[in-house]
Amino acid sequence: MTGTTTQTQTSASSDAFASLQLQARAGGRSAVVSNLLAGPLQVRLQGDSRAPPATVLNAGEQRNLLWLADDGQPLRLVLDAFPGDPAARPQDHLYLVPVQSASIQVSQAFAGHYSHTDAQNLYAVDFPLREGTPVLAARAGRIMQVVDSRDQGSLVRILHSDGSMALYAHLQAASAQVRPGQNVEAGQTIALSGNTGHSSGPHLHFVVQTNTGLALRSIPFRMASERGELKFPRQAP
Repeated sequence: MTGTTTQTQTSASSDAFASLQLQARAGGRSAVVSNLLAGPLQVRLQGDSRAPPATVLNAGEQRNLLWLADDGQPLRLVLDAFPGDPAARPQDHLYLVPVQSASIQVSQAFAGHYSHTDAQNLYAVDFPLREGTPVLAARAGRIMQVVDSRDQGSLVRILHSDGSMALYAHLQAASAQVRPGQNVEAGQTIALSGNTGHSSGPHLHFVVQTNTGLALRSIPFRMASERGELKFPRQAP
């Protein structure tokens, strides 16, 4: 009996959301899924008709989702994992500009034709910054994930009280000043800006996302600096 999963890493700086292990138990195998995030995670097993419906695991929770008798037949399971709780209902909130800079510049906003075209990034904003510029939490919350990955680059994900999540991406490698599970206040430095991951130049990629049910989507948001609210388009074309 064998098993596979799309999320298998367990490092604290991993870009994985969950891990799947097949454990011998009572003449069969149990599919045990672990939430690697410091926040809720929706998971779903695929590859066997007996797999249960999608479910939500709490921060750091490990759960046996499926037991199968060892009948000598090969078993291939795939684990899908989506950050956040689909039951969350994001509220309107005025975010702070997440950069410590004398002048605020935006190189790409909502529905930017260069890379803000998919559901996860449609309502994202890019701030061009010199590498090493302090990046600030735009809203209070709990650090859900800190990543230093060769493929994804360096990023921080923050969970808010209404269940929405802010993603701060392309950070300077190993610059995070926070850890998963830590509470942060709006305006607190969380990392330094960089040029890691799939980046075309030094900048901060900021987006607010929600789990809409086995799918991660970006949502519109409002943001203000000391000079007042920034004017982003309220809806993408």
